[in-house]
Amino acid sequence: MKFKEKLKLKKFLITSELFPPRGINVTSFMRRASYLSAGIDAVNVTDNQKASMRVSSLAMSKILIDCGIESILQITTRDKNRIALQSEMLGANVLGIENILLLSGDHPCIGEYSTAKAVYDLDTIQLIKTARVLETGVDLAGKKLYGFPKFCIGAVVNPSSQPNDLQILMLEKKIKAGAEFFQTQAIFDVQKYKIFYEKVKHLKAKILPGIILIRSQEFLRFIQTLPGVNVPEKIQKRINYSVNPLSEGINICSEIIKELRTFADGVHIMAIGIEEYIPKIIKNSLY
Repeated sequence: MKFKEKLKLKKFLITSELFPPRGINVTSFMRRASYLSAGIDAVNVTDNQKASMRVSSLAMSKILIDCGIESILQITTRDKNRIALQSEMLGANVLGIENILLLSGDHPCIGEYSTAKAVYDLDTIQLIKTARVLETGVDLAGKKLYGFPKFCIGAVVNPSSQPNDLQILMLEKKIKAGAEFFQTQAIFDVQKYKIFYEKVKHLKAKILPGIILIRSQEFLRFIQTLPGVNVPEKIQKRINYSVNPLSEGINICSEIIKELRTFADGVHIMAIGIEEYIPKIIKNSLY
């Protein structure tokens, strides 16, 4: 069953993500992907995350499909104009990729190419609408397409951002534009997420809250610098006072997912290079 079909069911969905390699050696990528071949409904392939150059997400998404893993191609508006964005979405469909996650992307100023020119020709809502226009058989210029693409469109939302009302407004606009599912920034406070979820659960889109694996005290300090990520003090103490922060991080992820299983649509698990622990996280969340 395809991911698009699973979105219509009352099923707790689990997605994860992989970042492409910095060079053409895909050995590590394939190893990490192998841990996600079971128990995961679809896997995102990030698009030059943190404005850092990596292999094309389109190429790596195709590799996942060839391995029997359903991919979600991330496409940012940061690097391409409307011509290239349309071309990439059509190219994805030619390669059998229907799932696309559309987002603005991190600004180049935060990466090693800080002087690179950001494009942002379209915003995220315009890009979602563009994908839906392509499905009608024409491009943005009104030119006829030979063959109709079909997409399952995702977008992002940040439940931790304040005020919530602005995030909810953007969520509604993205759904109206054609988004079918959402993934969120990492959440650690399930009760706060539930308050957000109660406000939007009537909307016709699945929302998968992000869960991030904290591997060390150093990594904890890093994620606390990320916009929209709030780590409660009790979780900070569990990591900072643990003799085995990675093990404690696995426990925290499992506990959060277990709580979310009681009401949420699913989860999006981010292990960032140590995907071998994701099966254990999922298994522990069941009991």
